[in-house]
Amino acid sequence: MTQGQLAIASGVGLETLRKLEQGHVEQPGVFRIAAIADALKTTVDALLPARPNRVSSVGYEGCEITTFIDAIQAAGIDLVADVRLTPLSRKQGFSKARLGAALGDIGVRYEHLRSLGNAKENRPLFAGAELEVGRARYRAGLRTPEARHALGELASWRQEHHVALLCFERDEERCHRSVVLEELAQLG
Repeated sequence: MTQGQLAIASGVGLETLRKLEQGHVEQPGVFRIAAIADALKTTVDALLPARPNRVSSVGYEGCEITTFIDAIQAAGIDLVADVRLTPLSRKQGFSKARLGAALGDIGVRYEHLRSLGNAKENRPLFAGAELEVGRARYRAGLRTPEARHALGELASWRQEHHVALLCFERDEERCHRSVVLEELAQLG
């Protein structure tokens, strides 16, 4: 299968596939990897060999809870770290209690890290032309003791777990999860 055919079959952009292949995407999103594995008729585990310090990123925008749970399970994730400021959702199944219960049913631990949430007034900047301003404001908010503690917890969890950072936004680059991943990378 060519890269072009794989891009069409998986629904993942050709440029993203090239970046993944060249190792330019440090923490690829769960749904992208699951789509690629499905298109190649293989498993996520076969694409991503076991390694320590695994942190993935997942946005549930446009996703039903059953599809989300299946993707989490297929990716081998055993801890979901919810980085939404307020873990409520209009999408059925994605509010804290129900999501935690659904994940628990498949043996996945759920943790809410409120201090890593993106302030409501900063969210529009991530969606518009002022992305870098939004990223800078969010990064400044990570200097609080509570946020530093939460980042330390994530760094600790990734030593023993495959962690998925959870928020609503599908596009990681338009979500504060990308900044959290950068901060984690700096922690080593």
